[in-house]
Amino acid sequence: MAEIIDPRILTDQEIELLEKQDKRLVPEFRQKKLEEEVCKSWDLFYKRNETKFYKDRHWTAREFEELLPESLENKHLLEVGCGVGNFIYPLVQGTSTTYFHACDFSSRAVEFVKKNELYDSIRINVFHCDLTRDSLSTSIPCASVDIVSLIFVLSAIHPNKMMTIVENLKSVLKSGGKVLFRDYGNKDHAMLRFAPGQKLSDRLYVRQDNTRAYYFILEELQKIFESSGFQTDRLSYIYRETVNKKENMWAQRIFLQGVFIKT
Repeated sequence: MAEIIDPRILTDQEIELLEKQDKRLVPEFRQKKLEEEVCKSWDLFYKRNETKFYKDRHWTAREFEELLPESLENKHLLEVGCGVGNFIYPLVQGTSTTYFHACDFSSRAVEFVKKNELYDSIRINVFHCDLTRDSLSTSIPCASVDIVSLIFVLSAIHPNKMMTIVENLKSVLKSGGKVLFRDYGNKDHAMLRFAPGQKLSDRLYVRQDNTRAYYFILEELQKIFESSGFQTDRLSYIYRETVNKKENMWAQRIFLQGVFIKT
C-alpha cells in the first residue's frame, strides 16, 4: 500500500533555486559521456575515498523487519550497489545461516568488499556488474533470491534504464521475494543545493565527482515496479531533519522507502 502525500511545500527562495537550475542544463554531449563512463566514475570515487566515505548501515534492520536476524535465517539476500560492504557486513555479523550475493558498478569497490576481514567466500558471492547491461542470472541462479536490497542505488541510474534494472532483479527473485527500497525523494534538501549547470533533466543531476543523483516521486516509483510485475507491499515518503549545530544550519531530508513483492 502506498501512502501518497506531497513531500513538502517549498519556500519562495527554494522555488527560485529550482528555477535557476533550469536556466543552464548539462549539454547533451556531456550527458552522453557521463552515461558511457558511469562505471569509471564510480571506480574513481572509490579510488579517492576507499572505505572511508560511507558509514556502516546499522539502521537498516530498524527500517525493514525483513532484515532482522530471525527474518534472515536460511535466506538468500542480494545487495545491489554494495559499495565497500557497509550494508552486508553488519548483517553478516547478525546471522550465521544467510547467504549473501553482492554486486556493484565499481570493480574497485568489489575488491574492497573482498579485503574486509569479515569476507567469507563460502557465505558471500560478490561480483562486478553493470545492471543496465549485464544479466544477474550469469552470476546468480534464476529465482533463487529471497530478498534484494536496493538502497540509494537506483538514483544513480538514468531514468530511461530503471525498468531494465527492475526486470533484471526480477529474474533472480523467487516468487514472493521482496525488493527493499530506499532512495532520495523529490524536494529533498540535497536536490535544492545543485547549482545551475549541474542539472541533466527533470530531477536528475550530476555531482562534482561525475556520479548522478535522481529524486523520486512516489507514484512514478510505484509504476516502475508494478509495470514489471511487482506488487507494492508498502511505500511512503520518509522525513528526516538534520542539524549542523556548528554552522547553525538545518536541512529537511526526504526519502522514499518501500517494499515490493514479486508476484
